[in-house]
Amino acid sequence: MSVQEYLEKHMLSRKIEEAVNAAVRAKAPDPVLFIAGHMRRAAPAVITKVRARQILDGHGLPAVEVELHTNKAVHRASAAGAGAPEGTAAGAAGDAERRKNLARSVADAVRVINDKVSEALVGLDPQQQTQIDQAIMDLDKARHKAELGANAMLAVSIAACKAGAAEKEVPLYKHIADHVGKSATTLPVPAITVINGGRHAGNAIPIQEIMILPVGAKNFEEAMQMGSETYHHLKDIIVEKYGSESCNIGNDGGFAPNIFRQILFLISPSGMWEPPYGSQNTLSFLFSISESLDLVIAAIERAGYNGRIKLAINVAATDFCAGKKYDLEFKSAKKSGQNFKTGDDMIEMYSQLCSEYPLVSIEQPFDKDDWEHSKKFTTLELCQVVGDDLLMSDPERIKRAVSEYTCNALVLKANQIGTVTEAIEVVKQAKDAHWGVMVSHRSGDTEDSFIADLAVGAAAGQIKAGAPCRGECLTKYNQLLRIEDELGSESVYAGENWRTTSTS
Repeated sequence: MSVQEYLEKHMLSRKIEEAVNAAVRAKAPDPVLFIAGHMRRAAPAVITKVRARQILDGHGLPAVEVELHTNKAVHRASAAGAGAPEGTAAGAAGDAERRKNLARSVADAVRVINDKVSEALVGLDPQQQTQIDQAIMDLDKARHKAELGANAMLAVSIAACKAGAAEKEVPLYKHIADHVGKSATTLPVPAITVINGGRHAGNAIPIQEIMILPVGAKNFEEAMQMGSETYHHLKDIIVEKYGSESCNIGNDGGFAPNIFRQILFLISPSGMWEPPYGSQNTLSFLFSISESLDLVIAAIERAGYNGRIKLAINVAATDFCAGKKYDLEFKSAKKSGQNFKTGDDMIEMYSQLCSEYPLVSIEQPFDKDDWEHSKKFTTLELCQVVGDDLLMSDPERIKRAVSEYTCNALVLKANQIGTVTEAIEVVKQAKDAHWGVMVSHRSGDTEDSFIADLAVGAAAGQIKAGAPCRGECLTKYNQLLRIEDELGSESVYAGENWRTTSTS
């Protein structure tokens, strides 16, 4: 084939002329670079290949990473949370089995992505997120995405979303906002983990997280400064009060002071882990929660942010529900029997905490199937009541919760649902009910920062990404700092409106 025949076959002469004319009109200082970019944009992007591999997440456990290839670039995404839910295995043997199951699950997901998913997506336009996600969903009709795995589906969906944004030449958060149907974007208030307990730490504190919300900051940058300073002051206070050995950190990077052990040491030189029996033990675990909140309040005051930072807790009560009661001693080998609480007892405890502290949000205060007490507590209107296990980002469970008023906020863990499109739909569902939305990481997440862009693009108003100390947490917070800097004077921080941002 001659040069002339080649030019005619691909209509290159006309395309080159158009590019040159565009460069002239734009008065491009570097015409070669301009023309190259113009020609590149003239060719529509299509997906050419999807490849997956196993990587390690923040806990050193197997996770899925995906590289989605187009005819123009390669886009990478990853998602944690494959396999068995956290806390389902007990003891060293159980943990070892869980790791093996997790590795097998990820290996299976990698094979399916490299074969079935890649074949299904080749040739599709990366800008067509809904079409891509439907193609992925069509490959896994099982309930809860059991065949392919929601985390594997999500990694592919996120990679496609990044490719779509690149093809449109817009930031990822703007691309997401377009899918949501929202022109404006909002920087979320970070729910920063400062103390860990529950199954996320080896101390006696029964609840999983204590978080701080810098609602009084003027922008996201100041919010992170306030959060980071409070976090480091908290460390100093814990060292002063309990000693340097109490500054271990939990799964989400929050400090894990063994408050109860320190209290017992004051009672008995042996420093026994087991709680003493007797009347004083009845209130001991409530005391450990209150003492933890007192530490955080002291850190806020020392940092000079009193009144500008609110508190939130993630109870994760499903982890210690036994039958119809809640075992606040669930991490203790010997139980006094005095800390099995009814749902009504738990409501009384939460009500007391809300009256004594600037506590504005409680996540998963009851078991995932305890709709009765969740509704009873929510109707008190004492704080934001966030559904995690109760909802599981499931549209049907959200619909029921809206109807019965069993909570008034959604914690969105995208890998529970599977694709970007489905995640956007449940955000809309929650916002239509005038709920709060907290976009959340997973404990031991990967370093992928997608949820930062999702929180901004979907105008969630809240994001939970752990403490300001672990790499997989900081990638999300740092991405939000970049987004705010990029938006400049157009950036809007949710601040005091953290629960009322709208997707419309």
